[in-house]
Amino acid sequence: MSITSEGPVALSARALGPDLARGCMLLFIALANTHYFLTGTSAGASIRGGFPMDGSALDSAVTWVIATFVDGRAFPMFGFLFGYGVAHIVRRQQAADVPPRGVRRLLWRRSAVLIGVGVVDGMLFYVGDILAMYGVLLLVGAFAVRWSDRWLLVVAGFFLVLNALPAANSSSVSTDPPDVAMLPPDLATQLAERPVVVTFIALFGPIGFAGPYLLGLWAGRRRVLERPERYRGLLVVVAAAGITGAVLGAQPVALMLAGVTSVPSPAVLELIGPLHDAAGVLGGLGYAALVTLAARPLEALVEGRRGRVIDALAATGQRSMTCYLLQSVVWTVVFTPYLLGLAGTLSVTGTALLAIATWAGSVVLADLLARRDRRGPFEVLVRRVTYR
Repeated sequence: MSITSEGPVALSARALGPDLARGCMLLFIALANTHYFLTGTSAGASIRGGFPMDGSALDSAVTWVIATFVDGRAFPMFGFLFGYGVAHIVRRQQAADVPPRGVRRLLWRRSAVLIGVGVVDGMLFYVGDILAMYGVLLLVGAFAVRWSDRWLLVVAGFFLVLNALPAANSSSVSTDPPDVAMLPPDLATQLAERPVVVTFIALFGPIGFAGPYLLGLWAGRRRVLERPERYRGLLVVVAAAGITGAVLGAQPVALMLAGVTSVPSPAVLELIGPLHDAAGVLGGLGYAALVTLAARPLEALVEGRRGRVIDALAATGQRSMTCYLLQSVVWTVVFTPYLLGLAGTLSVTGTALLAIATWAGSVVLADLLARRDRRGPFEVLVRRVTYR
């Protein structure tokens, strides 16, 4: 089904919400990743927040859109859906009378395959891969599946506050250009530089995703996304407050990156960077709620039958790991200096179009697999390792 779910299932109304959310968010992940490869189309172009500052007016507009609605918003949602999927697995195992130790071992096997695939992807394809990070998160987070609801919410709140504290290392305001690990001049340099980066992301990345993961566990226990009628009030509040908070919290950074406002002092940057990131967590939760609320009306529009686009998006969500790794291959071919090497040629607008096209291709692929009743190859791998 996805990084954490059980495999393709009939696309019932109960399953549509989480799968549709995953399928849509893969577009946001593509948009969030591609601009970080850019070095600028002019010599000595400055970089801030992963965006070259030498673009056109159109590039500035696209930068504002991505900084407002995408960056720091898609990944928290996937963290939430990751926890939600883990809760789904635990619930099924408990229904089959699997003891807690057996459930934990099953989750650890799933963790191991995520770490393995993530390390290979990070070393050979996209150095910013998040699968290994999710694997480490699950390795530790497997213990959290037995926590009480209160502890899940308290610890989630702690991590959310921790990530909102002033800091100078927020990627949303960083002036660092792509390093040699991201754009290696040759394969030997790539293999030499990437182990440290891949390890750092895998070990420290879970700190930023622990909050959404724990909230996902809490929501998954109640099947919030699968029962929108029962939790409609909660979903409406989360969607409205989360997306509004995310948009407002993004503006200090988004307007600066778009060139509308000037770059403030370092002290102010240390405040608005974490604000942008913390508001993104609210946005990720809001997006998940909004897609869930929209699922039923979309069904009604086609008089009880989902249209082909809706089915294809849900199929993409069911095969999210395969579709995510497909993106890594495209980024490698397009941006790596010893392949096409377009990091200094494409603009922000160009990479946005590339991200949309890549995502659309993955949707077509997922739809073809679904119509042949086949899982994605990486979903098959995860399932076989997890369930032996």
